[in-house]
Amino acid sequence: MTFPTQRLGQLIVVSGPSGTGKTTLCRKVCDAGEAVFSVSCTTRKPRPGERDGIDYFFLEEEDFLARVERGELFEHARVHDRWYGTLKSHVNENLRRGIDVLLDIDVQGAVQIRACEDELVRRCLLDLFILPPSLDELRQRLAGRATEEQAAFELRMRNAEDEMQHWVEYQHVLISDTRENDESRFRALLEAGRLRTSLWGSD
Repeated sequence: MTFPTQRLGQLIVVSGPSGTGKTTLCRKVCDAGEAVFSVSCTTRKPRPGERDGIDYFFLEEEDFLARVERGELFEHARVHDRWYGTLKSHVNENLRRGIDVLLDIDVQGAVQIRACEDELVRRCLLDLFILPPSLDELRQRLAGRATEEQAAFELRMRNAEDEMQHWVEYQHVLISDTRENDESRFRALLEAGRLRTSLWGSD
């Protein structure tokens, strides 16, 4: 009998509206060396403190759409009137090396990942939707950022309400509580996911 010695990495899709702490959770796991963050590309402008290649790959729309045409993106979607997507580079390579890859993407992107016919993706996929405790709490969290005009803020809230309707499409859901509790539950989910037989079979 042959025992498995090397697992595949998990392709961890995390979705949820801004203000639920999903990006913070992902970064903590990556900073601890437990996974790598797949840096998304976007056509929106950088916010204060954001760095190209670290937070996002900031692209002009023409360049973004050309990359889509060339098949360089793993998934892509238009959100808040801007394009977002995930470059294919390094994702599959990391999965085969047993390295977990985190994707912080919206529900449209998650649909494309689930529809992917690549056997490696199907074996490695784990998805999670993070919900706020309530809409009022989400509004308070986003208002505290003070990073956009009122009209843009209200658009973000409307989009968040629409996005949250899709939580039932995910394998897992986490209702945000304190940062400490959220992190503990998130790490527990990832650790349990690493025990799945689909990650330990022959590649």
